[in-house]
Amino acid sequence: MKYLDIHPEVATALASHQPVVALESTIISHGMPYPQNVETALQVEQEVHKHGAVPATIAVINGRLKAGLSRDEIEQLGKGGHSITKVSRRDLPFIVSQGQTGATTVASTMIIAAMAGIRVFATGGIGGVHRGAETSFDVSADLQELAQTPVAVVCAGAKSILDLGLTLEYLETHGVPVIGYQTDQLPAFFTRGSQFKVDYRINDASSIAKLMYAKWAMDLKGGMVIANPIPEQYAMPSAAIDGAIEQALAEAAEQNISGKQATPFLLARVCELTGGDSLASNIQLVLNNARLASAIAKAYSNLAH
Repeated sequence: MKYLDIHPEVATALASHQPVVALESTIISHGMPYPQNVETALQVEQEVHKHGAVPATIAVINGRLKAGLSRDEIEQLGKGGHSITKVSRRDLPFIVSQGQTGATTVASTMIIAAMAGIRVFATGGIGGVHRGAETSFDVSADLQELAQTPVAVVCAGAKSILDLGLTLEYLETHGVPVIGYQTDQLPAFFTRGSQFKVDYRINDASSIAKLMYAKWAMDLKGGMVIANPIPEQYAMPSAAIDGAIEQALAEAAEQNISGKQATPFLLARVCELTGGDSLASNIQLVLNNARLASAIAKAYSNLAH
């Protein structure tokens, strides 16, 4: 593929049908402060290795789509922080053609993973339908990507700053299955549950891999959401997180913050309002998703070859 560079370790794993897990880079440049962002990115890669898969952190570096980053490239994204462009599907042609560097969202990470032949992706939480979307039409491109790109996304549900009910409605309309890993409820990122149900509960990684295999063997396009609740000991009390989210949303509205700026602003404010507790929870849920994604990738690589 003309613009794609696959890291040698990732290329070797793919060629020998070994499990690979894609990881996004927006969490590095826009999700956390430096140096915690770099430490977390390296820790997540180690967690994937430890659980028998090869990590492929994805980004755009100097106009090249990267499936797998060097430590220096991760450091570059971490130090660059918010000066690094946040890249979704619509931004890829511009960033590539101009030779720029960008951190990939869930949507663009899925695109590059699919180009490289990677089927499993671990992230924190997916984007979704924003609260008030009936007037703003603010719907994350992540959802449309899930409708068309064949990658399974392991996440702690949708970010709780979103309208979870409308997010599920959108996914259902576009034929995207939402699977609860050992849960009947949709996790809400910092909390283990919500008032919303998942489509199907599956209790083990090998059964999730079978579902992925069946979907794509039938040529049904699109991906799926594997909703993995945050571990109990790191979950936050609903009342504390809901109060912080309501305040952050009100401040975003006052300051006219919307579009791709909304999520980084809201997550940063929630972190400040919870005294940093939400950042600690965020790191733990990403590690938890990396572990499950590795198990699913191992089971899928056995089935697919």
